[in-house]
Amino acid sequence: MNDRLLNMLGLIVKANKLVNGEERTLEATRNNNAKVIFLASDAGRSTAKRVSDKARYYNVPLIDKYNKNELSAATGSENRVVLAVTDKGFANKCIDLLEKGK
Repeated sequence: MNDRLLNMLGLIVKANKLVNGEERTLEATRNNNAKVIFLASDAGRSTAKRVSDKARYYNVPLIDKYNKNELSAATGSENRVVLAVTDKGFANKCIDLLEKGK
């Protein structure tokens, strides 16, 4: 994996600052715990709409650059579609790496 943002996801998992799954991510967003959300680019239409609408409403940055396989490989788990970073420092680093990658 040469992508620094995906490598950062691995560190976030080890630090236990990542929430997996649509429902847990939406709950973290409603509770103002989600600092940045990762949404797989190949997520289902209804999942993508629910997550992106909630992220927009609560003003949480959304990263939809990666597909399910890339997110799954980065986190060491299978079938990862929606993830939320719960640590502000890690979230800021993710956003910085995303902006540098553009």
